[in-house]
Amino acid sequence: MPTAKRRALILISSARQLPLAEPADVKSISTGFFLVEMAQVLKEFENDYEFTFATPDGNAPQLDINGMALSVQSIEKTGAITIPLRMQQRRRSFDVNSFRQRHPELVARREQEIRLLERHIGRVPVSELLPNSEPELAVYRPELINRLGKLPEGAFHSLQELVLRHRDPVDPFTFADFDFIHTPGGHAPMVDFRDNPWLGEALHLARENGVIISLICHAPVAVTSTRHRIDAQGHPYVVSDNPFLAAAISTVPTIGELFALRFLYPRVPGKKTRLSYFVDKAIKEAGFKLATSLNIAAPLLAYEPSVRLLTGNGPQAIDQQTARLRSVLSSTPAAPRASGKQLSKQTVTVHPAGHTQR
Repeated sequence: MPTAKRRALILISSARQLPLAEPADVKSISTGFFLVEMAQVLKEFENDYEFTFATPDGNAPQLDINGMALSVQSIEKTGAITIPLRMQQRRRSFDVNSFRQRHPELVARREQEIRLLERHIGRVPVSELLPNSEPELAVYRPELINRLGKLPEGAFHSLQELVLRHRDPVDPFTFADFDFIHTPGGHAPMVDFRDNPWLGEALHLARENGVIISLICHAPVAVTSTRHRIDAQGHPYVVSDNPFLAAAISTVPTIGELFALRFLYPRVPGKKTRLSYFVDKAIKEAGFKLATSLNIAAPLLAYEPSVRLLTGNGPQAIDQQTARLRSVLSSTPAAPRASGKQLSKQTVTVHPAGHTQR
């Protein structure tokens, strides 16, 4: 008889516009999630796992076309080849077909990622090209949209739905059924992962039920949401003692973001470009320690076993992070879980202030 698959939750930002602080005449730019930071996890675990997909609000996420650049597919070599590949595309003699033929391994990896998207998610929208997007993407984007347009739309749960279902004693859903949660980056998480009480509640429920949480690139800004939870009446409250603060967090450093704003796709040509905040600074302001490295282009992972939280600093880390996730799953004993769904959901006590403590 076939063995039942394990379960994992893939949580994706559904933000489609990234606010800018500068220039004043450009309020936001088109954004989305980086498929490269999710596809490797799908590839590694698809034979053993059934995936559940969610976004904070239940709306479909948007694929960031800039994450499909061939330079991003080089993973650990991304930092070294991004500028040279961009320069190749700026030459007058640039030809898309010749450019792709010179980088067959990168084209092959991108194709593999799209097939994983087709197999597991379905049709999702694609972000708009930006003035500083790589020229090859101007040809690739309509090809991709045409291809995805033939697929059925993907289905996504909202975090509020999942939390309420977890609390419902007659609903079979429980966070305890998930072995891990993985969340890709791209700039989109900056919009709906910061200080989001429903996200905070979902992460705490995952922690309480022994779920491993994997966040990469900009997605680690989600840890700021763990300052918040949702009480039994559906009201947010501030956590007084946050176990997640034990974790050091690896994420995109300010210096890396400034480099991208100066040379890469977020830049508004000819103008100083700034985001509304920097992810690493927001994480530090929330009370967390940062994992740092002098080489910002190298993969950097951080894992805190007490809360089963794994973080990585960008697309260059996704292969190592996926391998580490597999290793943690294999070596970490299962967390104690009460038998029966109602027990595993934690007892809720209402305190005089109307807040709850689990």
